Amino acid sequence: MKTPSPQPLRPDPRLFNEDLAPAPERKWGTYSIFALWMSDTHAISNYAFAASLFVLGLPAWEVFLALLAGISIVYWLMNRMGHAGHRTGVPYPVLARASWGVYGANIPALLRAIMAVAWYGIQTWLASTAVVLLTLQIAPGLEAYHHNSVLGLSTLGWIAFLLMWGLQAVLLTRGMEFIRKVQDFATGPVVWLVVLALAVYLVVKAGGDISLTRSITGLSGSEQVEQSLIAVSLTVATFLTLVLNYADFARFTPDHRSYRRGNLIGLPVNFTAFAVVAVLVTAGTIAVFGEAIYDPVKVIQKIDNPVVTVIGALSFIVATIGINVVANFVSPAYDFANLAPKYLDFKRGGMITAVLAVVVMPWKLYSSALVIQYFLGALGAFLGPLVAILLVDYYRVRRGRIDVDALFSADARGAYHYRRGYNPKAVIAFLPAAAVAAALALVPAFGVVAPFSWIFGMALAGGLYGLVCRGDRVASDAGPIPQDIIPSQVRAAAGEQSGSVRGAGVAAAPVPAEGS
Repeated sequence: MKTPSPQPLRPDPRLFNEDLAPAPERKWGTYSIFALWMSDTHAISNYAFAASLFVLGLPAWEVFLALLAGISIVYWLMNRMGHAGHRTGVPYPVLARASWGVYGANIPALLRAIMAVAWYGIQTWLASTAVVLLTLQIAPGLEAYHHNSVLGLSTLGWIAFLLMWGLQAVLLTRGMEFIRKVQDFATGPVVWLVVLALAVYLVVKAGGDISLTRSITGLSGSEQVEQSLIAVSLTVATFLTLVLNYADFARFTPDHRSYRRGNLIGLPVNFTAFAVVAVLVTAGTIAVFGEAIYDPVKVIQKIDNPVVTVIGALSFIVATIGINVVANFVSPAYDFANLAPKYLDFKRGGMITAVLAVVVMPWKLYSSALVIQYFLGALGAFLGPLVAILLVDYYRVRRGRIDVDALFSADARGAYHYRRGYNPKAVIAFLPAAAVAAALALVPAFGVVAPFSWIFGMALAGGLYGLVCRGDRVASDAGPIPQDIIPSQVRAAAGEQSGSVRGAGVAAAPVPAEGS
């Protein structure tokens, strides 16, 4: 590992802009982090996942324990990544420069961005289907516009999709502080109210005759254990995307307690409580409708009440916007900005995300099981190795000693320049681990271990990276990992550089980078 330069290095315009720099304000307290997790976990997909475990045959108490175990692992990982994000104050692609190099960080950033763009489009389209349902409930005469097809969507479908796209674009280009305020008071709490109302309605309608202690399919004990372990693993795998870029949010927290408490209430407590209610609603559908329905939109349709339909559709539209903001917009906005900071900021990176989400025609992606399995499945297999490299680098190799200013320097003397801005050791650790994880996830012969592929990828990448970086480790006698926010002069240096350029009356130019 190179020794950081003793003098602060001027930020290179190819690596710096105001959105990528350490957070100037830290207003995300405990409730904002909790609301962040409400926005993410109250998605239809998470509801359906918990309900499907019950429908598969796990008793409700086993569903609860399996999801609690999985989300507790997620909670631990979020706190580890949150520590790095809080102390450095920088978003994920900038934090990744420490392990991948100042230019090499674009590799993990783009992998995360590609996945987010695909899911951003899919979630926007899913929300638009709720808009179509709502429209037809209010104006049945528009049914005629729902039977043609233009590039795979009906006229009504296109209008609903573009409406959702436009609403999100307006919201998402207002910046992170506006996003925080919206999720604090809208996207998180509203779905809780609707799902709780559904649960109460179905329990009353069933006369309280709902069993939560037996398997509805008669799974044997060994089969229940197997499905419980799979549920634990898939819960973690689902959240690895946000583990990877959790620094995007933790960077705005004022202290360690804020993100830790927010994570505790929002993950183990809120996630498992939401799962229990989802199972309760599903059990209620068996008693009331005679069949297990684990899609909440279909439950609302079954009730066949216009008021319920309208309120339910609106709530799930809001929920989809919430998960899109948290899981599928913030990260690629920063990731694309990291590609060309001189020209792309958070808002422009976000608009690139939104435009690409239309170009990929998400309704076609989602309708193809093959595309979902191989394209998104392969990308998902990369998440474990990427998480492992970041965490091993921060905790085992550097022991929390990060030179934040050097993250913005393209100078060959910088701590994270490595070889022309790329760290070959990260590549050496990542490629074989990702290949193994992808093979286990996608090759039918490994179907038994496919749900656990991320574990193998994470373990292999973390082990390899620790091995090839063993000579770079900070001495063990350097003391414990620091807790304080790492000071940075990069904003001040950028201001001085900009002021001197303006005073000279010439255009700003990139700082020369030796050896690049």
